[in-house]
Amino acid sequence: MLEARIHAALDEIAPAAWDALAADDHPFVRHAFLAGLERHGCIRADLGWQPFHLALYEGGRLAAAAPLYLKGNSHGEYVFDWTWARAHARAGLDYYPKLLAAVPYSPVTGPRLLAGTGDGAAARRTALVQVLRRLVDERGLSSAHANFLIGSDAEAFDDDWLARSDWQFHWHNRGYRDFADFADALNHKKRKNLRHERAQVAQAGIEVELRDGRAMDERAWAEMHALYVGTFDAKGNLPALTEAFFRHLGAVMPEQVLVAFGRRHGRIVAGALLLRGADTLYGRYWGAREHVPGLHFELCYYQGIDYCIRHGLARFEPGAQGEHKLARGFLPVRTHSRHYVRDPRFRAALREALAQEAGAVEAYGRELMEHSPYAQR
Repeated sequence: MLEARIHAALDEIAPAAWDALAADDHPFVRHAFLAGLERHGCIRADLGWQPFHLALYEGGRLAAAAPLYLKGNSHGEYVFDWTWARAHARAGLDYYPKLLAAVPYSPVTGPRLLAGTGDGAAARRTALVQVLRRLVDERGLSSAHANFLIGSDAEAFDDDWLARSDWQFHWHNRGYRDFADFADALNHKKRKNLRHERAQVAQAGIEVELRDGRAMDERAWAEMHALYVGTFDAKGNLPALTEAFFRHLGAVMPEQVLVAFGRRHGRIVAGALLLRGADTLYGRYWGAREHVPGLHFELCYYQGIDYCIRHGLARFEPGAQGEHKLARGFLPVRTHSRHYVRDPRFRAALREALAQEAGAVEAYGRELMEHSPYAQR
């Protein structure tokens, strides 16, 4: 028998017990990452995030879990459902709060149904999904959502959950010997553009350095956070991650945190924050104090690709959206989410709308692949 409990803070669950369920070294579902968001002021009710973590216990032992939140808005999710919220409002129904199984502020693919490995893992994932639906029905919530799922998790959801997909742009390591070998795999036009962008950065007098968390002191974290805040402010978005959280990452998971700085005359003018897992690098946040042609691509893309090649990582996820990534070696990869909407009328209407949307998403993916940056061989 599995006993379901809700935890209002991740620190109520032992870190080792939580991390043992993830089955890989994914940085964004580590207890240290998610609990750090809560401890350092990034997860708050006034920001639309309330911890509501689901745990299944067997004989007092943690057997399965899901990072779960009660959401008061749709900010920081990257699977946008504003139209769903407006439709509920027009019908006189509350869309918020809703349940969300996801990594806050990070559109990264990865595990959402943490169930360990071996015999019984699939059954435990199914049990988590069943409890998610029951929570919606029993508490009168509008819906539950699970975003950026990996395959084994996506397969745990039954047909009552609506399926939605989209595209991100990921880079895959094809066994490149070095960065030049990767560049040679691009077609002539894209290879010439890449070399031009990197030359612009060098000609501007920018020196690039890549540090891991062990080489970041408080001053360096303050610089990186100020760059992050500046970018969000310039775009009119809320910079929800605090400087204390950045420092926390460097302290508790230093081997998984990377920062690429761009310096001119010794002064930091730009930076990008990345995290790494066992076989994947994840690009996250970037900022710059001045515009330097090509510098965004250098710090956010090319430094990450070079790092993956040198360290034998298989994949680089640089973040959400951005067709411009295609020209720089990143190819479209389908992402998956699942959605349970309690009201049967809305569920039926959304199912029909998503079926129509799926055709457009499929056509868009085919169009993207027609513009592959790689040379035909």
